[in-house]
Amino acid sequence: MADLTQTAESGVSMKELTARSGATSGAPHRRGPSLWKRSGASSYIFLSPTLLVFLTFVVFPVIFSFYLSFHKWNMFSSEKSLVGFDNYRRIIASGEFWMVLRHTLVYTLGTVPLNMVFALLVAYFLNKKIAGKRILRAAFFTPVIISPVAAAVIWRWIYEPNFGLLNYGLTSLGLPAVNWLNDPTAAMFALIVMGVWKSFGVNMVLFAAGLQGIPEHYYEAAELDGAGAFSRFWNITLPLLSPTTFFILVMSVIGSFQVFDIVYVLTSGGPLDSTKVLVFYLYEHAFKYFEMGYASAVAYLMFALIFILTLLQMRYMKNRIHYAV
Repeated sequence: MADLTQTAESGVSMKELTARSGATSGAPHRRGPSLWKRSGASSYIFLSPTLLVFLTFVVFPVIFSFYLSFHKWNMFSSEKSLVGFDNYRRIIASGEFWMVLRHTLVYTLGTVPLNMVFALLVAYFLNKKIAGKRILRAAFFTPVIISPVAAAVIWRWIYEPNFGLLNYGLTSLGLPAVNWLNDPTAAMFALIVMGVWKSFGVNMVLFAAGLQGIPEHYYEAAELDGAGAFSRFWNITLPLLSPTTFFILVMSVIGSFQVFDIVYVLTSGGPLDSTKVLVFYLYEHAFKYFEMGYASAVAYLMFALIFILTLLQMRYMKNRIHYAV
């Protein structure tokens, strides 16, 4: 006790005293984290498989395709001839490119608004207290998890002109049958209908999550003020859903510009190139005509278009997004 008192008087802390006693008594010394752990090198060992896959199948193709966009290469030869911006000039001067861009815009303008409207209406309906709500949500979401190719095969049977389900319904009502996939005026409409059916389940779930995030006291206060159902929907639901709506709009536009699989299976760009879209146009020049440089230039022009459209949407919606407080 006297030793402790003397130590305290001399200004030596208990921590230093303990360390000294441990060193003299032969107690094991606890080392700090090793250099290996401090540097975080072990984490890179565990991340290396994912990083290797990401670098091989994402980073390298992006860089290599940009390099190819300035070259002429048929994929079977080791020689690549530098052509500069000739591929880009050729695209801009091509009437076919502007045709497929117009078809892509038509598909986007037909798919995105219908998709969002149906998804919002279904989500709003399923947000109410109704029986079988979970079963209905699962049923509406089922098309999303179906393989696009398998879904396109199913719809090809539905659109079949002789014994398809859709024409059977039309003829049962006394209406004429339509050659959906072989009529240039009907083929794009058929693609739009299937595109809406295939993807609106995701948007429905997103809208449902947004609706559940709106506080109930807004609706209670509006109801006390005498606001009707439509007034509450227009002045409360839609403004407070604007962050979700903006996200869905951007992602839907990007997805519609990248449509390929259903076009490939249902129409292969026909009839008379009436459903040929940008990605199918890229696919043809890359794997049918083996113009890899030209196809890479198309890919980067498509990226530029999507980027510009996204910026325009962000600028337009910047002051129109409202958050619940």
